[in-house]
Amino acid sequence: MNFTINKRYFYEKLSVVSRAISVFSPLPAFSGVKIDVSATQIVLTGSDSDISIRSTILPDEDNQLTINDIGSIVIEAKYILEIVRKIEGDVIEIEILDDTLTRISGTNAQFKINGMKSTDYPAIDFSQPRESFQISSEVLKEIITQTSFATSDRETRPVLTGVNFSCQDHQLQCVATDSYRLAKKLVPIDATVSFNITIPSKSLQEVLKSIGEEENVTLYVDHKKAQFLIDHTIIQTRLIDGAYPETSRLIPADFSYELRIDSRELLNAIDRASFIKNDGVYIIKFSLDGSECILSSSSAEVGSSMEVLSNAEFKGDHLNVSCNGRYVFEALKALKPGEIVFHLCGEMKPFTIHTDGDDSVLMLVVPLRTYA
Repeated sequence: MNFTINKRYFYEKLSVVSRAISVFSPLPAFSGVKIDVSATQIVLTGSDSDISIRSTILPDEDNQLTINDIGSIVIEAKYILEIVRKIEGDVIEIEILDDTLTRISGTNAQFKINGMKSTDYPAIDFSQPRESFQISSEVLKEIITQTSFATSDRETRPVLTGVNFSCQDHQLQCVATDSYRLAKKLVPIDATVSFNITIPSKSLQEVLKSIGEEENVTLYVDHKKAQFLIDHTIIQTRLIDGAYPETSRLIPADFSYELRIDSRELLNAIDRASFIKNDGVYIIKFSLDGSECILSSSSAEVGSSMEVLSNAEFKGDHLNVSCNGRYVFEALKALKPGEIVFHLCGEMKPFTIHTDGDDSVLMLVVPLRTYA
């Protein structure tokens, strides 16, 4: 194996595939990047068995790729990334010298590193699932950022650690919940596809890091895996087993109270009260009526805060609602800035949050019972 390539380009591709590599992998080969060199292309692969990333490099003017000899090798990710990042020169050469000993050469320096045989690397099935559709990178970014924050970080209910993607009648619905809050995003799509899958939040975060500014992403799905095709890179993830809970019944169909406020004003008010915590959780209380809307927080150990939401508009009888401040804060951060609408049903009933004029995204928060 012997090839030369633009250093910066190669480092960017290595960085992408290495995101799938876990330092805690029980398989030694999965700690490395697999480099397959054929007569026409280079294929880089990284995996931790749950998520796998494969990037194909074809010769062009940008990458200055010249293939002199074919072959394959697996090199520890942390070592090859460090060498390629630090070595001087616009173009670098990579060559297998003897069995697995690999030389990486720059302008005035060379490194020799022991790799692993590519035959020791587990076989990964990158065959494309049957169902597929295209989605713009901008919309996919919105889906991930507006839902994945609401997934659970506890493994007691594994299905809640992912985002549920379901599609029916040209509408993609993406839902995340940890049982105490919920985020839902609706997106129309052109393709005639039908599926119901749950993708791990961790995998979606890797997809988010790999999406460019202006490109379409093709999503392939079946009952075992999902693939995101971004340019010449495939991000493949396992799915989470188990039926996702029916969340539509949690969203109230009718409401008795409505609060309107600018998202920035409320975000700043919650942020100012966030230092007052009880057992690591900061609880905020809304005291709402038509004449005055107040946000307060208190702790026997720390103290209290009270702030009048001067530009808030409330419809309905007097209402007190307490909730986890972080849940509301993160929901507001995920929504587009502007006027925010709260629809409330009562002191201990879940309430919804959405941006005025945008019904494609809905947040739901479950109140907390307080005794103050």
